[in-house]
Amino acid sequence: MSETVAPELLAGYERPARWAGLEIIDSDVQAVVPGLVALRPYLEHRWRDYLTESGVSALDPAQYPKGSPLSVRPDLATEGPGPATSVDLLRQQLLDPWETRFAVLNCGLDVPAIHNDDWAAAMSRGVNEWLRAEWLAEEPRLRGSIVVPAQNPELAAAEIDRVGSDPRFVQVLLPVRSESPLGKRRYWPIYDAAQRNGLAIGIYPGGASGNPITPAGWPSYYLEDYVGFAQAFQGTLLSLVSEGVFSKFPELRVVLLESGFSWLGPLLWRFDKNWKGLRREVPWVDRLPSDIIRNRVHITTQPLDLPDDAGEVDQLFEQFDAAKMLLFATDYPHWQFDRGDQALPAGLTGDLERRILGVNAHDAYQF
Repeated sequence: MSETVAPELLAGYERPARWAGLEIIDSDVQAVVPGLVALRPYLEHRWRDYLTESGVSALDPAQYPKGSPLSVRPDLATEGPGPATSVDLLRQQLLDPWETRFAVLNCGLDVPAIHNDDWAAAMSRGVNEWLRAEWLAEEPRLRGSIVVPAQNPELAAAEIDRVGSDPRFVQVLLPVRSESPLGKRRYWPIYDAAQRNGLAIGIYPGGASGNPITPAGWPSYYLEDYVGFAQAFQGTLLSLVSEGVFSKFPELRVVLLESGFSWLGPLLWRFDKNWKGLRREVPWVDRLPSDIIRNRVHITTQPLDLPDDAGEVDQLFEQFDAAKMLLFATDYPHWQFDRGDQALPAGLTGDLERRILGVNAHDAYQF
Protein backbone atom coordinates (compact mmCIF):
# COMPACT_ATOMS: atom_id res chain seq x y z
CA MET A 1 0.00 0.00 0.00
CA SER A 2 1.24 3.48 -0.80
CA GLU A 3 2.97 5.16 2.16
CA THR A 4 2.11 8.67 0.94
CA VAL A 5 -1.65 8.33 1.06
CA ALA A 6 -3.39 10.60 3.59
CA PRO A 7 -4.88 8.60 6.49
CA GLU A 8 -8.37 9.94 5.83
CA LEU A 9 -8.32 8.23 2.42
CA LEU A 10 -7.67 4.87 4.02
CA ALA A 11 -10.76 4.85 6.21
CA GLY A 12 -14.21 3.66 5.31
CA TYR A 13 -13.61 1.54 2.22
CA GLU A 14 -15.66 -1.30 3.62
CA ARG A 15 -19.23 -2.50 4.12
CA PRO A 16 -21.29 0.20 5.88
CA ALA A 17 -22.64 -0.87 9.27
CA ARG A 18 -26.25 -0.34 8.14
CA TRP A 19 -25.87 -3.23 5.69
CA ALA A 20 -25.09 -5.79 8.38
CA GLY A 21 -26.71 -9.10 7.51
CA LEU A 22 -27.54 -8.12 3.92
CA GLU A 23 -26.21 -10.14 1.00
CA ILE A 24 -23.83 -8.12 -1.18
CA ILE A 25 -23.22 -9.15 -4.78
CA ASP A 26 -20.68 -6.99 -6.58
CA SER A 27 -21.52 -6.96 -10.29
CA ASP A 28 -18.45 -5.14 -11.56
CA VAL A 29 -14.97 -6.04 -10.32
CA GLN A 30 -11.96 -5.60 -12.59
CA ALA A 31 -9.50 -8.41 -13.27
CA VAL A 32 -6.37 -6.93 -14.86
CA VAL A 33 -3.92 -9.02 -16.88
CA PRO A 34 -0.47 -7.98 -15.52
CA GLY A 35 1.18 -8.11 -18.95
CA LEU A 36 0.65 -10.59 -21.76
CA VAL A 37 3.39 -12.80 -20.35
CA ALA A 38 0.81 -13.92 -17.78
CA LEU A 39 -1.28 -15.43 -20.58
CA ARG A 40 1.53 -17.42 -22.20
CA PRO A 41 0.81 -20.65 -20.27
CA TYR A 42 -2.75 -20.55 -21.58
CA LEU A 43 -1.91 -20.03 -25.27
CA GLU A 44 -1.12 -22.62 -27.89
CA HIS A 45 2.55 -22.79 -28.91
CA ARG A 46 1.77 -21.07 -32.21
CA TRP A 47 0.46 -17.99 -30.41
CA ARG A 48 3.25 -17.94 -27.86
CA ASP A 49 5.66 -17.72 -30.76
CA TYR A 50 3.47 -15.07 -32.38
CA LEU A 51 3.69 -12.86 -29.29
CA THR A 52 7.47 -13.24 -29.22
CA GLU A 53 7.91 -12.54 -32.91
CA SER A 54 5.50 -9.61 -33.03
CA GLY A 55 6.93 -7.91 -29.95
CA VAL A 56 3.48 -7.09 -28.57
CA SER A 57 3.61 -6.80 -24.78
CA ALA A 58 0.28 -5.26 -23.82
CA LEU A 59 -3.33 -4.86 -24.90
CA ASP A 60 -4.40 -2.26 -22.40
CA PRO A 61 -7.93 -0.90 -22.31
CA ALA A 62 -7.68 2.77 -23.26
CA GLN A 63 -10.56 4.23 -21.25
CA TYR A 64 -8.48 4.91 -18.12
CA PRO A 65 -5.20 6.76 -18.72
CA LYS A 66 -2.59 5.66 -16.19
CA GLY A 67 -2.42 9.05 -14.50
CA SER A 68 -6.15 9.53 -14.18
CA PRO A 69 -7.45 9.47 -10.58
CA LEU A 70 -10.31 7.32 -11.88
CA SER A 71 -7.87 4.50 -12.55
CA VAL A 72 -7.10 3.29 -9.02
CA ARG A 73 -8.14 4.50 -5.59
CA PRO A 74 -4.95 5.81 -3.96
CA ASP A 75 -5.48 3.76 -0.80
CA LEU A 76 -5.52 0.61 -2.96
CA ALA A 77 -2.30 1.43 -4.81
CA THR A 78 0.52 -1.07 -4.35
CA GLU A 79 4.05 -1.61 -5.55
CA GLY A 80 4.38 -3.91 -8.55
CA PRO A 81 1.51 -4.85 -10.88
CA GLY A 82 -1.07 -3.19 -8.66
CA PRO A 83 -4.63 -4.00 -7.53
CA ALA A 84 -6.97 -6.22 -9.52
CA THR A 85 -4.01 -8.38 -10.64
CA SER A 86 -4.20 -11.12 -7.99
CA VAL A 87 -6.78 -12.98 -5.95
CA ASP A 88 -4.89 -12.29 -2.71
CA LEU A 89 -5.12 -8.53 -3.19
CA LEU A 90 -8.77 -8.81 -4.15
CA ARG A 91 -9.53 -10.67 -0.93
CA GLN A 92 -7.66 -8.16 1.22
CA GLN A 93 -8.96 -5.02 -0.46
CA LEU A 94 -12.51 -5.94 -1.42
CA LEU A 95 -14.04 -9.34 -0.73
CA ASP A 96 -13.25 -9.53 2.98
CA PRO A 97 -13.87 -5.86 3.99
CA TRP A 98 -17.16 -5.86 2.10
CA GLU A 99 -18.10 -9.41 3.15
CA THR A 100 -19.02 -10.02 -0.48
CA ARG A 101 -21.17 -13.06 -1.32
CA PHE A 102 -20.36 -13.07 -5.04
CA ALA A 103 -18.23 -10.80 -7.24
CA VAL A 104 -18.40 -10.78 -11.04
CA LEU A 105 -14.98 -10.38 -12.68
CA ASN A 106 -14.72 -8.31 -15.83
CA CYS A 107 -11.45 -8.30 -17.77
CA GLY A 108 -11.17 -5.32 -20.12
CA LEU A 109 -8.29 -6.68 -22.21
CA ASP A 110 -8.74 -5.02 -25.58
CA VAL A 111 -9.27 -8.18 -27.63
CA PRO A 112 -12.00 -6.60 -29.83
CA ALA A 113 -9.38 -4.17 -31.19
CA ILE A 114 -7.31 -7.00 -32.76
CA HIS A 115 -7.76 -7.12 -36.53
CA ASN A 116 -6.50 -10.69 -36.90
CA ASP A 117 -9.59 -12.76 -36.07
CA ASP A 118 -7.64 -15.93 -35.32
CA TRP A 119 -5.33 -14.10 -32.93
CA ALA A 120 -8.31 -12.41 -31.26
CA ALA A 121 -9.94 -15.81 -30.74
CA ALA A 122 -6.69 -17.23 -29.31
CA MET A 123 -6.29 -14.31 -26.91
CA SER A 124 -9.92 -14.64 -25.79
CA ARG A 125 -9.34 -18.30 -25.03
CA GLY A 126 -6.14 -17.44 -23.15
CA VAL A 127 -7.86 -14.83 -20.99
CA ASN A 128 -10.74 -17.14 -20.17
CA GLU A 129 -8.40 -19.97 -19.18
CA TRP A 130 -6.32 -17.53 -17.10
CA LEU A 131 -9.47 -16.40 -15.30
CA ARG A 132 -10.57 -19.96 -14.75
CA ALA A 133 -7.23 -21.19 -13.40
CA GLU A 134 -5.91 -18.20 -11.46
CA TRP A 135 -9.09 -16.57 -10.19
CA LEU A 136 -12.19 -18.74 -10.26
CA ALA A 137 -10.42 -21.88 -9.06
CA GLU A 138 -8.77 -19.95 -6.20
CA GLU A 139 -11.77 -18.13 -4.75
CA PRO A 140 -15.31 -19.59 -4.55
CA ARG A 141 -16.90 -16.14 -4.26
CA LEU A 142 -15.82 -15.17 -7.76
CA ARG A 143 -17.78 -15.51 -10.98
CA GLY A 144 -16.38 -14.77 -14.42
CA SER A 145 -17.29 -12.93 -17.61
CA ILE A 146 -16.31 -14.56 -20.89
CA VAL A 147 -14.03 -12.50 -23.13
CA VAL A 148 -14.85 -13.04 -26.82
CA PRO A 149 -13.63 -11.82 -30.23
CA ALA A 150 -16.74 -9.72 -30.83
CA GLN A 151 -15.45 -8.66 -34.26
CA ASN A 152 -16.12 -12.23 -35.45
CA PRO A 153 -19.46 -13.36 -33.97
CA GLU A 154 -19.11 -16.94 -35.19
CA LEU A 155 -15.77 -17.34 -33.41
CA ALA A 156 -17.24 -15.55 -30.39
CA ALA A 157 -20.16 -18.00 -30.27
CA ALA A 158 -17.75 -20.94 -30.46
CA GLU A 159 -15.82 -19.57 -27.45
CA ILE A 160 -19.06 -19.08 -25.53
CA ASP A 161 -20.04 -22.69 -26.19
CA ARG A 162 -16.56 -23.89 -25.19
CA VAL A 163 -16.59 -22.12 -21.82
CA GLY A 164 -20.28 -21.60 -21.13
CA SER A 165 -20.94 -24.98 -19.51
CA ASP A 166 -18.73 -23.93 -16.58
CA PRO A 167 -21.21 -22.51 -14.04
CA ARG A 168 -18.55 -20.14 -12.70
CA PHE A 169 -19.00 -18.03 -15.84
CA VAL A 170 -22.16 -15.94 -15.71
CA GLN A 171 -21.92 -13.45 -18.58
CA VAL A 172 -20.36 -12.57 -21.94
CA LEU A 173 -18.49 -9.27 -22.30
CA LEU A 174 -19.03 -6.96 -25.28
CA PRO A 175 -17.61 -3.44 -25.78
CA VAL A 176 -20.15 -0.66 -26.13
CA ARG A 177 -18.09 1.02 -28.88
CA SER A 178 -18.40 -1.71 -31.47
CA GLU A 179 -17.86 -1.88 -35.22
CA SER A 180 -21.61 -1.56 -35.78
CA PRO A 181 -24.61 -1.19 -33.44
CA LEU A 182 -24.88 -4.27 -31.22
CA GLY A 183 -28.46 -4.99 -32.21
CA LYS A 184 -27.43 -5.76 -35.80
CA ARG A 185 -28.03 -9.32 -36.99
CA ARG A 186 -24.33 -9.94 -37.49
CA TYR A 187 -24.08 -10.17 -33.68
CA TRP A 188 -27.00 -12.54 -33.22
CA PRO A 189 -24.84 -15.70 -33.07
CA ILE A 190 -23.37 -14.25 -29.85
CA TYR A 191 -26.79 -13.74 -28.32
CA ASP A 192 -27.93 -17.16 -29.45
CA ALA A 193 -24.92 -18.78 -27.75
CA ALA A 194 -25.38 -16.71 -24.60
CA GLN A 195 -29.04 -17.66 -24.31
CA ARG A 196 -28.23 -21.29 -25.06
CA ASN A 197 -25.76 -21.34 -22.17
CA GLY A 198 -27.88 -19.32 -19.75
CA LEU A 199 -25.48 -16.36 -19.74
CA ALA A 200 -26.11 -12.63 -19.49
CA ILE A 201 -24.56 -10.14 -21.92
CA GLY A 202 -22.41 -7.57 -20.12
CA ILE A 203 -21.72 -4.40 -22.12
CA TYR A 204 -18.75 -2.43 -20.84
CA PRO A 205 -17.29 1.03 -21.65
CA GLY A 206 -14.60 0.06 -24.11
CA GLY A 207 -13.91 -0.75 -27.71
CA ALA A 208 -11.67 0.51 -30.50
CA SER A 209 -13.77 0.00 -33.60
CA GLY A 210 -12.10 2.67 -35.72
CA ASN A 211 -15.35 4.64 -35.86
CA PRO A 212 -15.52 8.15 -34.36
CA ILE A 213 -16.40 7.79 -30.69
CA THR A 214 -19.09 10.49 -30.74
CA PRO A 215 -21.98 10.99 -33.21
CA ALA A 216 -20.42 14.35 -34.11
CA GLY A 217 -16.98 12.97 -34.96
CA TRP A 218 -13.65 12.67 -33.17
CA PRO A 219 -13.26 14.71 -29.95
CA SER A 220 -10.11 16.49 -28.82
CA TYR A 221 -9.97 15.65 -25.11
CA TYR A 222 -10.22 12.71 -22.75
CA LEU A 223 -12.99 14.55 -20.91
CA GLU A 224 -15.16 14.29 -24.03
CA ASP A 225 -14.18 10.65 -24.46
CA TYR A 226 -15.12 9.68 -20.91
CA VAL A 227 -18.38 11.62 -20.66
CA GLY A 228 -19.36 10.47 -24.16
CA PHE A 229 -19.63 6.83 -23.13
CA ALA A 230 -23.20 7.56 -21.98
CA GLN A 231 -24.09 8.34 -25.61
CA ALA A 232 -22.73 4.99 -26.71
CA PHE A 233 -24.80 3.14 -24.12
CA GLN A 234 -27.94 4.99 -25.18
CA GLY A 235 -27.33 4.09 -28.82
CA THR A 236 -26.75 0.47 -27.89
CA LEU A 237 -30.03 0.22 -25.99
CA LEU A 238 -31.89 1.77 -28.91
CA SER A 239 -30.27 -0.73 -31.27
CA LEU A 240 -30.92 -3.84 -29.16
CA VAL A 241 -34.61 -3.03 -28.82
CA SER A 242 -35.25 -1.65 -32.32
CA GLU A 243 -33.46 -4.49 -34.13
CA GLY A 244 -35.57 -7.04 -32.24
CA VAL A 245 -32.86 -8.76 -30.18
CA PHE A 246 -35.12 -9.17 -27.16
CA SER A 247 -37.94 -10.55 -29.32
CA LYS A 248 -35.64 -13.02 -31.09
CA PHE A 249 -33.97 -14.15 -27.84
CA PRO A 250 -36.72 -14.11 -25.20
CA GLU A 251 -34.49 -15.37 -22.36
CA LEU A 252 -31.54 -13.05 -23.00
CA ARG A 253 -30.52 -10.69 -20.19
CA VAL A 254 -28.32 -7.62 -20.66
CA VAL A 255 -26.25 -5.78 -18.03
CA LEU A 256 -24.84 -2.29 -18.67
CA LEU A 257 -21.53 -1.88 -16.82
CA GLU A 258 -20.09 1.50 -15.77
CA SER A 259 -22.62 3.29 -17.94
CA GLY A 260 -24.12 5.67 -15.42
CA PHE A 261 -27.90 5.70 -15.31
CA SER A 262 -29.21 9.24 -14.76
CA TRP A 263 -29.75 9.43 -18.53
CA LEU A 264 -32.03 6.39 -18.62
CA GLY A 265 -35.37 7.91 -17.57
CA PRO A 266 -35.45 10.61 -20.29
CA LEU A 267 -34.35 8.06 -22.90
CA LEU A 268 -37.19 5.70 -21.99
CA TRP A 269 -39.74 8.53 -22.25
CA ARG A 270 -38.47 9.64 -25.66
CA PHE A 271 -38.22 6.06 -26.94
CA ASP A 272 -41.82 5.28 -25.95
CA LYS A 273 -43.15 8.55 -27.35
CA ASN A 274 -41.65 8.08 -30.80
CA TRP A 275 -42.33 4.33 -30.95
CA LYS A 276 -46.04 5.10 -30.76
CA GLY A 277 -45.83 6.93 -34.08
CA LEU A 278 -43.27 4.69 -35.79
CA ARG A 279 -44.16 1.23 -34.49
CA ARG A 280 -45.11 -0.09 -37.96
CA GLU A 281 -41.43 0.20 -38.89
CA VAL A 282 -40.45 -2.26 -36.14
CA PRO A 283 -43.41 -4.66 -35.74
CA TRP A 284 -41.34 -7.02 -33.57
CA VAL A 285 -41.27 -4.32 -30.90
CA ASP A 286 -44.72 -5.38 -29.75
CA ARG A 287 -44.94 -3.35 -26.53
CA LEU A 288 -43.55 -0.15 -25.07
CA PRO A 289 -39.73 -0.11 -25.40
CA SER A 290 -39.53 0.97 -21.76
CA ASP A 291 -41.34 -2.24 -20.74
CA ILE A 292 -38.83 -4.33 -22.68
CA ILE A 293 -35.86 -2.52 -21.15
CA ARG A 294 -37.22 -2.63 -17.60
CA ASN A 295 -37.76 -6.38 -17.85
CA ARG A 296 -34.62 -7.45 -19.72
CA VAL A 297 -31.89 -4.94 -18.84
CA HIS A 298 -29.94 -4.30 -15.64
CA ILE A 299 -27.52 -1.48 -14.95
CA THR A 300 -24.72 -1.18 -12.38
CA THR A 301 -24.59 1.52 -9.73
CA GLN A 302 -21.09 2.83 -10.42
CA PRO A 303 -20.44 5.53 -11.40
CA LEU A 304 -23.16 6.90 -9.14
CA ASP A 305 -24.11 10.02 -11.12
CA LEU A 306 -26.91 11.36 -8.94
CA PRO A 307 -28.10 14.76 -7.69
CA ASP A 308 -27.55 15.66 -4.04
CA ASP A 309 -31.22 16.26 -3.29
CA ALA A 310 -32.87 13.07 -1.94
CA GLY A 311 -36.24 13.96 -3.46
CA GLU A 312 -34.70 14.27 -6.90
CA VAL A 313 -32.99 10.90 -6.43
CA ASP A 314 -36.36 9.31 -5.63
CA GLN A 315 -37.90 10.80 -8.76
CA LEU A 316 -35.02 9.61 -10.92
CA PHE A 317 -35.23 6.08 -9.49
CA GLU A 318 -38.95 5.94 -10.24
CA GLN A 319 -38.38 6.94 -13.88
CA PHE A 320 -36.60 3.69 -14.73
CA ASP A 321 -37.66 1.25 -11.98
CA ALA A 322 -34.39 1.25 -10.04
CA ALA A 323 -35.83 -1.29 -7.60
CA LYS A 324 -35.73 -3.86 -10.38
CA MET A 325 -32.90 -2.75 -12.69
CA LEU A 326 -30.03 -1.54 -10.49
CA LEU A 327 -27.16 -3.86 -9.53
CA PHE A 328 -24.67 -2.96 -6.82
CA ALA A 329 -21.09 -2.55 -8.03
CA THR A 330 -17.88 -1.16 -6.57
CA ASP A 331 -16.05 -1.02 -9.92
CA TYR A 332 -12.96 -2.08 -7.95
CA PRO A 333 -10.26 -0.77 -8.10
CA HIS A 334 -11.44 2.33 -10.00
CA TRP A 335 -12.12 5.40 -7.88
CA GLN A 336 -15.80 6.06 -8.48
CA PHE A 337 -16.78 6.85 -4.88
CA ASP A 338 -14.88 7.92 -1.77
CA ARG A 339 -16.19 5.78 1.07
CA GLY A 340 -18.24 2.65 1.56
CA ASP A 341 -21.16 4.64 2.95
CA GLN A 342 -21.30 6.58 -0.34
CA ALA A 343 -21.63 3.48 -2.48
CA LEU A 344 -25.41 4.06 -2.55
CA PRO A 345 -27.31 7.29 -1.91
CA ALA A 346 -28.49 7.90 1.63
CA GLY A 347 -32.14 7.60 2.56
CA LEU A 348 -33.10 4.54 0.51
CA THR A 349 -35.64 2.19 2.05
CA GLY A 350 -34.35 -1.05 3.50
CA ASP A 351 -36.12 -3.12 0.86
CA LEU A 352 -34.70 -1.02 -1.99
CA GLU A 353 -31.16 -1.37 -0.60
CA ARG A 354 -31.65 -5.11 -0.21
CA ARG A 355 -32.77 -5.46 -3.81
CA ILE A 356 -29.94 -3.36 -5.22
CA LEU A 357 -27.26 -5.00 -3.08
CA GLY A 358 -28.11 -8.58 -3.95
CA VAL A 359 -31.60 -9.61 -5.02
CA ASN A 360 -31.48 -8.03 -8.49
CA ALA A 361 -28.16 -9.70 -9.27
CA HIS A 362 -29.76 -13.10 -8.77
CA ASP A 363 -32.27 -12.15 -11.47
CA ALA A 364 -29.57 -10.87 -13.80
CA TYR A 365 -27.01 -13.67 -13.38
CA GLN A 366 -29.12 -16.56 -12.04
CA PHE A 367 -26.57 -17.63 -9.46
